[in-house]
Amino acid sequence: MTSFDTSPQVNVWRALLALAVVFVMLATTGWTATRSQRGATPLQTSLSAWEQGGIAGHRLPDPRSKPAKLSRFFAALTEQDRAVLVRRYALAVGNMNGAPVELRYRANRVALARARDVERARMHDERLTPAGQQEAGRRMHRFEDLLEKGRRILAFDPEGSGRVAEVFGDLREADRISVVVPGVDTNLLTFQRTRREYAAPAGMARSLYRAEREASPSTRTAVIAWADYTAPSGLGIESATAMRARNGAVRLNALVRALPGSSPVSLFCHSYGSVVCGVAADELPGRVSDIAVAGSPGMRVERAAQLRTTARVWAMRDADDWIQDVPYLEVGGLGHGADPVSSGFGARVLSAAGAKGHAGYFEPGTASLFNFAEIGVGAYRSVHCAHEDGPCRTGLSGRVTT
Repeated sequence: MTSFDTSPQVNVWRALLALAVVFVMLATTGWTATRSQRGATPLQTSLSAWEQGGIAGHRLPDPRSKPAKLSRFFAALTEQDRAVLVRRYALAVGNMNGAPVELRYRANRVALARARDVERARMHDERLTPAGQQEAGRRMHRFEDLLEKGRRILAFDPEGSGRVAEVFGDLREADRISVVVPGVDTNLLTFQRTRREYAAPAGMARSLYRAEREASPSTRTAVIAWADYTAPSGLGIESATAMRARNGAVRLNALVRALPGSSPVSLFCHSYGSVVCGVAADELPGRVSDIAVAGSPGMRVERAAQLRTTARVWAMRDADDWIQDVPYLEVGGLGHGADPVSSGFGARVLSAAGAKGHAGYFEPGTASLFNFAEIGVGAYRSVHCAHEDGPCRTGLSGRVTT
């Protein structure tokens, strides 16, 4: 829920929860959401072409193969063959878990350049309304931003509101990897902002990367701004249920399982992103060492133990965050369960001093960002707990090394 920080919206949540019985009745009497009737998306088209294609006289592997198999396939190719695949199947390669990260960066630059050219043409398409042309212009400029020199785009899908993931640091050489999982209203156009920079996924991840470097200059870190799932748009049924979170959880698990190396991975989940992390938790691989949630509406469980994860579970909430007034319950599929910062939940509760509301957890100078960075580099004994007499640091060792 990245963009919401006003308390009147809490009333919307209460109204949605009051509709639980109606929702269940509709669901059990044959009501379904309207499905899009449009044709194949650009990504689907690229994947279909890949499935029918070949290289050096051989068929290409199933793009849904396990990352290890795809990694072996790409490792056996010549540089010339890799370049051919990037040119022919840019979107497929750029989003393929198992492809070398450097190759994904190259492929997504090609895909972004093509998407930019499409939107540039649409800006002058007289068949579009002025609003449609303006939207094309906004998308074109966003694609140009993502094409700036030095940016590492790990995933990109221009369809609809769009999906994207960006890497800060060197994924292949990282001693520790952090993944920022954002919430509601996350899409291509909100991926980064000039104003309120640290309320957008790219700004969150960049801020965390800088804080981790400051916390431990000797630790090689990488941070992923992961907006590679279709987040709910606004407050509504989607944001009050786990519909989007379930798909996001599948994609998050696929990302983590495809990351290079074996370094520990920490997840930093903001608002509805914590719902995604909660749903994903029991399928996460063992290399996920920490799940930290901020401004959470719940994680779809009543206690941290029900997440069935070996990762440490951390939680924080700023005193001025409107999310604290959302009913922490689940009725008929609406709502997300218990409050992660409550004593009965069982998470390690951290200080969020200075965050100033729902969107400020990654602001420089806040206790929340400090705590995230200490977790990210494995300096668990240095975190600032919300309650010094609580179990926040119980059983923790000092800095964890790989």
